[in-house]
Amino acid sequence: MTVLRDFKGPAGCRSELVIGREEPSAAAREQLGRGGSVLLHGPAGIGKSTVLRALAAEYAPAARTVLRCSATESESHLPFLALADLFGLVLQEVAGELPAAQRTALESALTGRGESTLQRDGLALRLAVLSTLRVLAARGPVLIVADDLQWLDPASAELLGFAARRLGGTPVRMLCAVRTEDEDYGRHLRSPALGFTRAGGPPCPPDTLSVRLGPLTRAQVSALLDHRGHTGLPRSTVREIHRTSGGNPLFALELGRALAESTARPRPGEPLPVPTSLRALVLSRLEMLSEEARRTLLVASAGARPTPALLHAAGRENAEAECAQAAGLGLLATEPEGPAVRFAHPLISAALYAEAPARERRAVHAALSTAASDPIERARHLALATTGTDPEVAARLAEAAALARDRGAPSVAASLGLLAARHTPADGEPGPDERRLLAAEDAITAGEVDLARDIARDVLTRAALPAQRVRAWMVVVEAAGQALGDVDAVFPQALADAGDDPGLLAQVHYQLAWRALVVEGDFGEARQEAAHAAELAARGRDRRTELMALAFRASTETLMGHPDAPTTIKRAMKEPQDPYVACHHNGVGAARYRWLLMSDQLGEARATITALLREVRRRGMVESEVHYLRLLAETELRAGHCGRALDLARESLRLARDTGIGEGASAMLACFAEASGGDTERALALAREAVRLAEEDGDQMYLSRALAALGYAQFVSGDARATVGTLRRVRELELGLGITDPARGRWHGDLAEALVLVGEPGEAQQVIDTAREHALRLGRESVLAVLDRSEALVRAAHDDTEAAVARLTSAQDRLAKLGNGLEEARAAFALARLRTRRPGPTSYDEAARLFRRCRALPWLRRVDAATVARPAQPEPEVAPAALDGLAAMERQVAALVMEGATNREIAGRLFVSVKTVEATLTRVYRKLGIRSRVDIVRLAAGRRAK
Repeated sequence: MTVLRDFKGPAGCRSELVIGREEPSAAAREQLGRGGSVLLHGPAGIGKSTVLRALAAEYAPAARTVLRCSATESESHLPFLALADLFGLVLQEVAGELPAAQRTALESALTGRGESTLQRDGLALRLAVLSTLRVLAARGPVLIVADDLQWLDPASAELLGFAARRLGGTPVRMLCAVRTEDEDYGRHLRSPALGFTRAGGPPCPPDTLSVRLGPLTRAQVSALLDHRGHTGLPRSTVREIHRTSGGNPLFALELGRALAESTARPRPGEPLPVPTSLRALVLSRLEMLSEEARRTLLVASAGARPTPALLHAAGRENAEAECAQAAGLGLLATEPEGPAVRFAHPLISAALYAEAPARERRAVHAALSTAASDPIERARHLALATTGTDPEVAARLAEAAALARDRGAPSVAASLGLLAARHTPADGEPGPDERRLLAAEDAITAGEVDLARDIARDVLTRAALPAQRVRAWMVVVEAAGQALGDVDAVFPQALADAGDDPGLLAQVHYQLAWRALVVEGDFGEARQEAAHAAELAARGRDRRTELMALAFRASTETLMGHPDAPTTIKRAMKEPQDPYVACHHNGVGAARYRWLLMSDQLGEARATITALLREVRRRGMVESEVHYLRLLAETELRAGHCGRALDLARESLRLARDTGIGEGASAMLACFAEASGGDTERALALAREAVRLAEEDGDQMYLSRALAALGYAQFVSGDARATVGTLRRVRELELGLGITDPARGRWHGDLAEALVLVGEPGEAQQVIDTAREHALRLGRESVLAVLDRSEALVRAAHDDTEAAVARLTSAQDRLAKLGNGLEEARAAFALARLRTRRPGPTSYDEAARLFRRCRALPWLRRVDAATVARPAQPEPEVAPAALDGLAAMERQVAALVMEGATNREIAGRLFVSVKTVEATLTRVYRKLGIRSRVDIVRLAAGRRAK
């Protein structure tokens, strides 16, 4: 397909921001950084020129000479034009250093005087180009930037190819871009014959790195649209833009621009409008089709999964031959694995459909409404073939929506529900607004919160019935997610609409319970509101809301460490149950999972969350899927399966960002997973993102979790002081929230250990004592074991090494029995570090083995650092008489001073705080009658001189 070279986005919106190209850009940077050449390739509109400009801007300052050219299709027949673009400005600079014959041939080619040709001056021209590049390279690095190589005139291409093959170690780099449709274009670069022809490789050096730019993901398309000013598009629309564009950034931007300029949005189930600028890319080929073949392709474009059989059933008798004609023109792709008719690019299908008259589209949908085998597909085509209201069509669409809901396709159900509402008469039963609200609830389930909110707001403009108005308000609240503070004005209106109806009031008070928790951070009030909502729902015979409220109360009590939690969970699990509530991420199944996890029942917790995840995927409950992926990752992390946890956490984060659901919570858990099994820098960035999102949403509950994640990442990265500052804030937040169960955040051990490292063992002991009191009350065995590990380090800081070792050994054994693999490994690591204080060899092998078993890469790096920091060498010889009065800790500190270690290095190697080292040195000075570190070294030197 052909794209005009001047095809640009809206004025004022052009930017060199490269979205979604981190991986290919990194590979290109690495190649350019070591002096190599790079060829970017991919289809039209994929972003090659944008990446080329960004890389050129980054690497041009390091080159003495930058040569640029950008070919065009209209000028590709002009010989030596690209050569003139490249060398025209430097010819005078190098002309004096070229042999006369080469200079004459090159000047003739660049200026057009003398009618130089490759046939007549071939060798002289080839050598002239090579010599010019060598002369320039002798003065400093050269960067050649060439865009749209596919339009390079053959003469320039041949000359550049000749030179590129002979530059060898000359500091000349090439950064080029070429349009290709072949995904394996790199094979051209590996071809022995690199001379450029239309079917051969580009004029690049033999070691050129081929970098293919592929389609953007949906999240990247969304970011690109936002960057270019097309903000506020519903996620369902962004998803359709991504599908229609095939992830091509140019196509996506044009589709977004067309939507922004259009006054009428497409009806549910209809493709996006395709702007004229994009239609021109494919309609030229469509004009080459016969009229019958074009009609066959129109039927295929309207079908969800077109096959030759479907086309036959829709009246296209010669479908195979007409599809073969389209495939020959590159409009259809062959499907070796099945009989499906697939367009070469989604844009072809969309442009074909957009170009067809409305009457012809309706005729196609009418044919497909009887030809399609799937009842959902038949109903959709019937709706698109029908104008105006029709109760029979509306009923069939409502049935199809229910079937889609049962199949686990709530997004499809929402689309069909809106079509049903459109065709429902105003006096129908159920009415159009009733069907719109059901579609909005399906959209919430599917994660299409923008669509759901828009539907609900639309219903509220005319609905008069209290039940409909309250139901619509609840959709608005649900669509707000964690940002419940943004919909504060909704609650008084919803309460007014509910009146004294206990069933309606129950729905509002259930959401008020969430507001108390998320916005106010008041667990006590949240618990009371949930209990009130459950009572109202029981009176109103609304079992679903009653169960949701009981599940919320159980979760709140579990997090608070309230003794009623097990009883409330049993109440929530009584029959009759609601299948939706049973698997919802705020339902009884999730509440029971949290209680199991906090009670150290890891095996049962894993089985529970795995079953819940499987069920919500079957039902298409996207929001619940995001949260359950995160919770399963948390379970695997507790079990010490860091690699598995990292994969799950990243999957949850990708889905959260793609849908805009639970981004803060997923970023928080991804931080824990990265800090345990991935990259600590990425963990820190994710934690800060989670903190920012929680603060923006005013979400006090997740703010404490996000800060706890940040503190853990800081601890793993070795920044004890930052850890203390962050986790002290968590302590204050949870105290204000009324959270007393230390199993909720599990940050207490990290805070205590960081406090020891910064010289605050007294405060560390206070943290341990407070957490231990609640852990004993609630029977949190793994928390107690971790607290014992932390207290061992407090004891070591007070020189009670023997007691510390004994406590650590016990903690490690208990954590192993509980299946907490990572905490077990951390105990082994602490034990190895403490044993360095005692005479004899110390091995980190056990800690390394356990961390390897967990795939805890950041912790393994800490083990490696500790091993390097303590080389196997004898302690310096010290005068026995002088050191007889020193304790073991004092002798070890003195020995390390003699090695030249600083106080901070000594603290790290002995796993104590800097203040402890300073205090120990003060005692050493006093006992030995000396004043400084220098005197210790002199004392040792005097002993060796004897």
